[in-house]
Amino acid sequence: MTDTITIRRPDDWHVHLRDGAMLEAVAPFTARQFARAIIMPNLSPPVTSAASAAVYRERIMAALPGGSAFTPLMTCYLTDDADADDIAKGHADGIFTAAKLYPANATTNSAHGVTDVAHIMPVLERMQDIGMPLLVHGEVTDSEIDIFDREAVFIERIMDGLIRALPDLKIVFEHITTEQAVQFVDSCGPNVGATITPHHLHINRNAMFSGGIRPHAYCLPVAKRELHRLALRKAATSGSAKYFLGTDSAPHEVHAKESACGCAGIFNAPYALESYAAVFDEEAALDRMEAFASVHGPNFYGLPLNEERVTLERTSLTVPNSLEAVGSALVPFHAGSELGWRVVQA
Repeated sequence: MTDTITIRRPDDWHVHLRDGAMLEAVAPFTARQFARAIIMPNLSPPVTSAASAAVYRERIMAALPGGSAFTPLMTCYLTDDADADDIAKGHADGIFTAAKLYPANATTNSAHGVTDVAHIMPVLERMQDIGMPLLVHGEVTDSEIDIFDREAVFIERIMDGLIRALPDLKIVFEHITTEQAVQFVDSCGPNVGATITPHHLHINRNAMFSGGIRPHAYCLPVAKRELHRLALRKAATSGSAKYFLGTDSAPHEVHAKESACGCAGIFNAPYALESYAAVFDEEAALDRMEAFASVHGPNFYGLPLNEERVTLERTSLTVPNSLEAVGSALVPFHAGSELGWRVVQA
């Protein structure tokens, strides 16, 4: 039995750091474990220009602990009237790493998102030409579509056509949650990859209703049936270069989670690596964790691998019920539970 694992320092290819006091509270958790992270742009107002991304990046850097070597990788929030020239220049200038497609009203702060992909085809064509990745929140938002089917329907309605229209566009299918998404990604060429969160590897939809309504297990896309969770586990631990780490850590203060809204998002940043390690351990695939966490993502984005190392030790770790932040509290993923791994060198 392996009691320690040492891997290249991982990157988080999908995280929400928020802004203001929340940014200051949560950024250190991500910076402690990860060298780089793709920063989601769904602020209020959203990050829609290179200028606003540069200023947001400065705020992130100011929120980091002294001596941190963490690098935020910025993204552009696409809207129906997105400016292809500004996006391309932002990418050329090293401000934008990628652009994010949110279908309008699909998740937190997505009201300004894209109402029809046809509206942004000139932008996507430009991105294909310059090799800029498109990051996709893959859900339809039609009220008549069952919430548990919205990812599968998005594949049929949008993704299939997008791949045919733009066969060379680099696409990351973000935070996939279904067997259909795994099958879709596997069927595509090497220019299509996917991130997988720790929570979608651990929980199925029963977690939201275990002994009552459990808002801290509610996120978007929502967790699905057990067969989908198992498909995600198989994909993440398969060794396929198409799948890489993306926590989708999305903090909300406890009063916002435990409310009539029950805001969507799971805050997993504090123990993200321990959470992933538990999955790879359970699947007898610890030897493949480094590739998923530290290799596949940089290779997909065309970035160098991190040289620094991180060590995890097999030991009991009790996740606290809450963490103080922003004058309130944040409830971390696995709150009150035991994990079998701990980061001992980061």
